[in-house]
Amino acid sequence: MIALSLAEIAEVVGGQTHDIPDPSVEVTGPVVRDSREAVPGSLFVAFVGERVDGHDFAAAVVEAGAAAVLASRPVGVPAIVVEDVQTALGALARHVVRRLGATLVALTGSAGKTSTKDLIAQVLRRKAPTVFTPGSLNNEIGLPLTALSATEETRFLVLEMGARGIGHIRHLTELTPPKVGVVLNVGSAHIGEFGGREQIARAKGELVESLPPAEEGGAAILNADDPLVRAMASRTKAKVILFGESGEADVRAENVRLTDSGQPAFRLHTPSGACDVTMRLYGEHHVSNALAAAAVAHELGMSAEEIATALSEAGSLSRWRMEVTERPDGVTVVNDAYNANPESMRAALRALVAMGRGRRTWAVLGKMAELGDEALAEHDAVGRLAVRLNVSKLVAVGGREASWLQLGAYNEGSWGEESVHVSDAQAAIDLLRSELRPGDVVLVKASRSVGLEGVAQALLETGTEGEVAAR
Repeated sequence: MIALSLAEIAEVVGGQTHDIPDPSVEVTGPVVRDSREAVPGSLFVAFVGERVDGHDFAAAVVEAGAAAVLASRPVGVPAIVVEDVQTALGALARHVVRRLGATLVALTGSAGKTSTKDLIAQVLRRKAPTVFTPGSLNNEIGLPLTALSATEETRFLVLEMGARGIGHIRHLTELTPPKVGVVLNVGSAHIGEFGGREQIARAKGELVESLPPAEEGGAAILNADDPLVRAMASRTKAKVILFGESGEADVRAENVRLTDSGQPAFRLHTPSGACDVTMRLYGEHHVSNALAAAAVAHELGMSAEEIATALSEAGSLSRWRMEVTERPDGVTVVNDAYNANPESMRAALRALVAMGRGRRTWAVLGKMAELGDEALAEHDAVGRLAVRLNVSKLVAVGGREASWLQLGAYNEGSWGEESVHVSDAQAAIDLLRSELRPGDVVLVKASRSVGLEGVAQALLETGTEGEVAAR
């Protein structure tokens, strides 16, 4: 974080100093919520959780060198006491963002947010120091903590914004006001909570509504291939830049294809030139993500050649998102178990098939959460798609939703052992360990609550010959 005195922080957050002998002492280290991350000069934020009260660790973090604690009650060590710690954290982040002068890029969408955020960050940091959301810390706590990790050298701040209802993104943009806003897509993720795609579009569009006007540098980066996203152009005063495969997109892809290993390649077109891109990531869905990143980078002054080089060299920074690992025995495990929705399920299945040309393919799939009334139809459709794509083996893992996956495959024409429903992750592990052969490709994917990453990890621990995986 930029250096701020405890007196200034107290003023910004409307707090009272307690047990602080010298209010001019500065916070020069990170702002942390995990006491184990406290270092000299840091500020520890004491949240009260269901099981753990951060105030109980106040003495320990100060002993570790923390300058003070942001707390909701006096703790007997240097502290800034406020009524609500989360509100105070947001106020501090807003103050620091305004002081920094860095360009803040915010993005949202139903699918692909984290992968796209990672791509944007990897491209922009070639131009200037860039700070970005780690993993998927995209809520009212993660976003301020990320913003507060920026320093005086930071020129770009890339923040992922999630939402579970109307008004959520509007609130996040008030905490960390963006200059550039990216909307990737409007899909089925959380549709049960929102009550329909139109409501999802309404919520996601709050991002572009928050942007400054074009004459002040505001830029809305919108997916030209998604009608609900493209319609958001009417909701912003910012400059509108379209990305996609549409001929009307300002930043677009042509000649999209997958390499033999399942990695996307395409011709990138920008207003300042065109270059070829071959990505290190897996799956055609990353083309749209890459175009969004390219549109941001072009708007912020990078050339087509610089962007293409960065995209071609970018890797996966967040775990369990199309992580591809080959075992010593030749089995390839694709761990995409961080989360799932109908759009990402379809993309992952297509990537599996592309990677498995001439090889046996396994789709180990589980529940897609929060689909509301569409849950049955969407799980049925994914099961049917696995058959249409000629996936060799479908293993549906879990309860009712998994049975719908398997039934969809059966009704589409799977027979014998082509699709199977197992009760839990351990049953899937046992099945796979007994039936995998060298050269097979295994995709593991479900919503985060299912915990199927354990299946992928178990498969990587031991090869079919009992060999320990090397990587």
